[in-house]
Amino acid sequence: MSHLLIAHRYAKALLQIAVKQNEVTGLHKELNTIVGMVASQHDLERLCLHPLIPPSRKAAAFDEILKKANASKTIRHFFVVVAKAARLNLIYEVAVAFHNLVDKYKGIISAKVTCAQPLTEAQLQALNTSFSNRTGKKIRFATQHDPSLLGGLKIQVGSTIYDASLQGRLRMLKEKLLSA
Repeated sequence: MSHLLIAHRYAKALLQIAVKQNEVTGLHKELNTIVGMVASQHDLERLCLHPLIPPSRKAAAFDEILKKANASKTIRHFFVVVAKAARLNLIYEVAVAFHNLVDKYKGIISAKVTCAQPLTEAQLQALNTSFSNRTGKKIRFATQHDPSLLGGLKIQVGSTIYDASLQGRLRMLKEKLLSA
């Protein structure tokens, strides 16, 4: 079974618990904090990812660390279950899957904006409003700067690309002139 599928199942279970306890935002923040802690501490990351440490020892050690970090009982119990199932090595994948599920639960979609010039806050807000109205969902934009566009921008929402760049318009004009 694929590691991503397994991580998705654990993330889905955590989301169901979070919804039931009305703690989606809190558990999401807590999980991000724990994953950041694991990523920043080499020994802790090694504990999570090393395959030769027995699952029961991983579970006990990780639970003790989370207890000292004042993690909630819910998140501690979740990680005990994950560790005892020998899946603590999927901590990063579970976090990504949980993040995606929380976004879906909250009605948030991600979009990528590639622009020739950096956008101002007002421009980003106007784009957000426009695309929120168009899609009926909240939009989270990730911006990227690409001077080769010459001007304008490209927006990718899911598999749909909206090309309002000067480079794209010149390409369309060239195609029209060649086909005429």
